[in-house]
Amino acid sequence: MKKIIALLKDKPRLWHIIFESNDRSSRAFDVVVMSAIVISIVCALLESSLRVEDFSMEALLNQQMTTLGIIKMIIIVMEYVLSLLFTVEYVLRVYCSPVKKDYVLSFFGIIDLLATVPQLLSIFFPPLRYLSLMRTFRLIRIFRVLKLFSFINEGYLLLQSIRMSMNKICVYFLFVLSLVTVIGTLMYMVECDAPGSNFKDIPNSIYWAIVTLTTVGYGDITPVTGVGKFLSSLVMILGYTIIAVPTGIVSATMIDETKRSGTNGRCPRCNQKTDLRANYCKHCGEKLK
Repeated sequence: MKKIIALLKDKPRLWHIIFESNDRSSRAFDVVVMSAIVISIVCALLESSLRVEDFSMEALLNQQMTTLGIIKMIIIVMEYVLSLLFTVEYVLRVYCSPVKKDYVLSFFGIIDLLATVPQLLSIFFPPLRYLSLMRTFRLIRIFRVLKLFSFINEGYLLLQSIRMSMNKICVYFLFVLSLVTVIGTLMYMVECDAPGSNFKDIPNSIYWAIVTLTTVGYGDITPVTGVGKFLSSLVMILGYTIIAVPTGIVSATMIDETKRSGTNGRCPRCNQKTDLRANYCKHCGEKLK
């Protein structure tokens, strides 16, 4: 107990154990957390697949619960115990962070919070506990534990490319939104009076346009007139070209990012300060020259 209290008082050491993975203690901590995440995911999957009719505390006390019911209750108890463990871990991460706001608002900080809160709120609304499967995202930290920095670098490149392409993607999304609205309205004008047509209103027609343009094609709404079928064929063909645009935007940005070199003492990938004489970024490993 004294060692634990001493460790809690030593924030730099606690931060090193929790956030780093370059010594035995920090690697052991990461392995324990990763193992707990895998166990919690398996428990959630098993619990959702077990169908028990009489599942209540009264049935357990009266010894009327089946074996499957007892197993399901044990799994649920394990989920809550693991959630308590993750809650303590999240509190410790916030506690030892030098700048708490940076961690709380970071990607992993948000994921850690979203993976912890639903299980606690499930006391009032049980289905929320399945949101704990968001812990799967936390397994990304395994690349850091195993020193797979090349994967991390590629992840930085992908995130940076998406971030830089976001304005173009938003403009493209607004264009597609306008396009499906126009197409849905045209289809409604063509099909609304046709016998047996399912195009009874514009929102329903816009839904059809989205399904058709994305080439999903549920088939729950189909045109019955010749003009409607012709318009539907054009939308299907248009869908193949529409879907490829966002991929092209991100791909072009990724190519540009890989060709950039460090300028003004900052890494072109992670935008962190680097030594002007350095050949590689000390933060993400990006080649600077």
